[in-house]
Amino acid sequence: MDLKFDDRGLIPAVVQQYDTGEVLMVAWMSAESLRLTRQTGTTWFWSRSRRELWNKGATSGNMQRVVSIDADCDADTLLVRVDSPGPACHTGSRSCFFNRIFDAPDGARED
Repeated sequence: MDLKFDDRGLIPAVVQQYDTGEVLMVAWMSAESLRLTRQTGTTWFWSRSRRELWNKGATSGNMQRVVSIDADCDADTLLVRVDSPGPACHTGSRSCFFNRIFDAPDGARED
């Protein structure tokens, strides 16, 4: 499959806990970080701010073991299913998604 990297050579990667479906984080991958992820079985990303590759958890010890990688229908976004034993967010939170900005009115959502 030919993945569609953007003009910076990056593709967004949604990282999800494989067994619960919890969305942990979104990061960017380059062709090199994707290659390293496939080669090592742990997640590698491209840091846009530092302009360098980083192996998630290499410093904190919270390594993400890759279970699978899928591309979406347009081949321009990746879904990376992982086993992430510790926090995924740089804040120390389990997930980067903890800032709720909307709740559907009572009765408007299905539980």
